Parts: sequence; structure tokens; C-alpha cells
Amino acid sequence: MAAPAVIELDNLCKTYGDHRAVDHLSLSIQKREIFGLLGPNGAGKTTTILMMLGLTEPTSGSVRVCGIDPVRNPIEVKRKVGYLPDDVGFYHHMTGLENLLYTAALNGIPRAEAEKRAWELLEKVNLTDAARKKAGTYSRGMRQRLGLADVLMKRPEVIILDEPTLGIDPEGVRELLRLIRNLSRHEGITVLLSSHQLHHVQQICDRVGLFVGGRLLAEGNIERLAQQLFLQDAYVIHVVASPLDASLRSKIEAIPGVNKVEQTENGWDVYCQTDVSAAISQTIIEAGSSLFHLSRRDFGLDEIYHRYFEGRDVREGE
Repeated sequence: MAAPAVIELDNLCKTYGDHRAVDHLSLSIQKREIFGLLGPNGAGKTTTILMMLGLTEPTSGSVRVCGIDPVRNPIEVKRKVGYLPDDVGFYHHMTGLENLLYTAALNGIPRAEAEKRAWELLEKVNLTDAARKKAGTYSRGMRQRLGLADVLMKRPEVIILDEPTLGIDPEGVRELLRLIRNLSRHEGITVLLSSHQLHHVQQICDRVGLFVGGRLLAEGNIERLAQQLFLQDAYVIHVVASPLDASLRSKIEAIPGVNKVEQTENGWDVYCQTDVSAAISQTIIEAGSSLFHLSRRDFGLDEIYHRYFEGRDVREGE
């Protein structure tokens, strides 16, 4: 029997007057999973997060986080969930360490335990050297890493990150994404990452949900999304062989599942419904041609994202 989902959204709706910010959203996220909620600004991502945290009530539908209804028990949810907004606020006159200890005190963590935990987390996020510097002197990347340490002080089961890489330099992004991945893999934390940064989401997420206009258009891993979207041309096999003549092209086009063959600069791209790499290589060898290269080109999240949102109105507010 499958374990219950850590986050469960069922037919969730949120309206403001005539505007529907979230439209019948259903989604399940499992323990230890890194799930990317991907969509343009104004898609409804932040509204969805606020409902998960019990900071705004759904118009209809239901939310369960760690088995808890945030509408009825918002404090219980907050004990189990760490939330990192897109721009973390700290007391600028306090040091990084003092900010973490203050958070610990608010959560009722004893001082000795809090100090030990704070130093452990500062080391984990590579801020030990800056621990006694004023938070007001921190760069944005340093604030985001301190924010990650801050949400981890209470040992949450789930962390929700809203645009965590926004405005951070490339090196800072790599460090933050590495930290997030390690939290999921080594500490069993479930991560919901809301973003419109395609490349960052693709690097670390196990699954992605494409979200626009308050609706979840599709969800799955990159390969599954490509199969849903590109349908007949879910796979593209690049072939370099010699000779590539009309006879061989006809034979490849006759392979079941192949839709079309297109000329490229140094070979052919074979568009097909399923991965027919083995059948293509066999056909080339049997035809007496020499096969120099054969590879499958996977569709990236950038192609998937733009194909899904092509022609759609994504300017609705959250």
C-alpha cells in the first residue's frame, strides 16, 4: 500500500470577486520528493502556497499538509512546515546567529539546543564565517542561505520555497540548489519549489507541475511531460551514417512508430512516437551503411514550457 501523500490538494479553488486565482487544483506530493511548481508570474503559485500554510482560506476544495487541514489547524501546519519567501526579512541590526537564535526562541527551543542547532545549520549553509556579522550586511544570496537555515531550525518535515533563486548570482544559485537537493536526499525533507526559472527547476526537481491561470496544465517528470505534449513526436533520434540515401530514408520511415525524417547539417533527425533507436540502427546496418553516431535527443523543460504556454494569456494576477 502506497504511503499517504505529504501534501494533498483536492479540487482546490480560490476566488477574489470575479477572479479565480486557483482553479480546481488537485495535486499529490510524496515524502522526500522535490516538486517544482512552475509557471509565470501571476499564475497563482503564491496563492496556492498561502492556502497550504493556512494564511488564506480556500473558496472550495481541500488541503492536507502532513495529514493536517491548515484551515482548521494552521498552527499545527506551521510547526511542521518551513516557508522561505522570495525575499527573506531579517533583523538587520542582529547578526546571522542572533536571528537564528531568535527564531529558535519563538519556536520554544531551549537555548543550549538552539545554539548547537544554529551552528550546525550555519556550517551546512556555508555561513560560519559570517555568523557574527550583521544580517544587514549580507548579500541576497547570503540572506537566502540564512533563510534556509532559519526555516530548518524547527526541523520541519516540509519546506516550501517561493522563488528562492530570484536575484542570486550563478554561483549562489548552484550552492542553494545543492543545499536543497541534499536536504531532500539526506534528511528526508519534502520540498515544494515554486519558480519561473526553468533551468533551476529542471536541475533538482523529481517532478514538475506546469501552472498557469490558476490551473495545473500537466505534471510529471520531464520525459512524461514531453510525451504528453509532443504526442506523436515524443522522441527525436539523431543519426549520422554513410551513405544516407533515399533508399535508406524510405526504410527508416517505414519503421513502426516513425513519423518523419528530417535532414540536418551532418545527418538525420528521426521523429517518432516511441524510442526506436534499436530498430533504426538495425535497419542502417542491414542496408549496408556505416553507422557513426546515434543518440536520442530529449526535450528540455524550456521547450516543454514554451509549447504549453504558447498562445496562452498568462497575465492574470495572483
